[in-house]
Amino acid sequence: MSGATDRRVTDRRVNVAKRPAFESPAALAAPVTPPPTMRRPSATAVGAILVVLRVVAGVVWLVAVAALWEQIVREELGVDVEAGSDVEAASQLVLVLLLVFGGIVLLLESAFAVLVWFGSNWARITVMFFATISIMTSWIESVTGDAEITVRTTLVTLALDILVLLALSSRNARAYARRPRPRVILHRR
Repeated sequence: MSGATDRRVTDRRVNVAKRPAFESPAALAAPVTPPPTMRRPSATAVGAILVVLRVVAGVVWLVAVAALWEQIVREELGVDVEAGSDVEAASQLVLVLLLVFGGIVLLLESAFAVLVWFGSNWARITVMFFATISIMTSWIESVTGDAEITVRTTLVTLALDILVLLALSSRNARAYARRPRPRVILHRR
């Protein structure tokens, strides 16, 4: 095919528009003007649902860390925590700070899921940015030998991040997030 995206190839039953295997960056960066009444594409819906699943995985991780905190401190840090000691108080403070910080991050991620669902382009890009950072971090840790990618550690979140990135970077998700919308102007009295 000569690169034309509007040429139709006839199947026995249905005309199917074929897209070229390569498209220039200029063609991909060209403005897209979908109708303002565009329905939510499945890629956007799936992307938002995957972000919610990522939040659920984060909640499970925080619960697991809280349940196994003493074992984590003992085995990973090599610190014996005795009941009533200053080390125990410091350990509990670190756990509380970790859980509060994790909870705030998960609340923000939930808000991003809602914003992506309703078609916010900046939220879509932010979610894709953090998914990319998460994927790169997992890859770097795997390559350097600091952590293995297993079902018990990062495989689920890594898979969700990859799926989020694929769903939200689709053309339909981009078009939906960039569609023109009527401006709502609030009047002051």
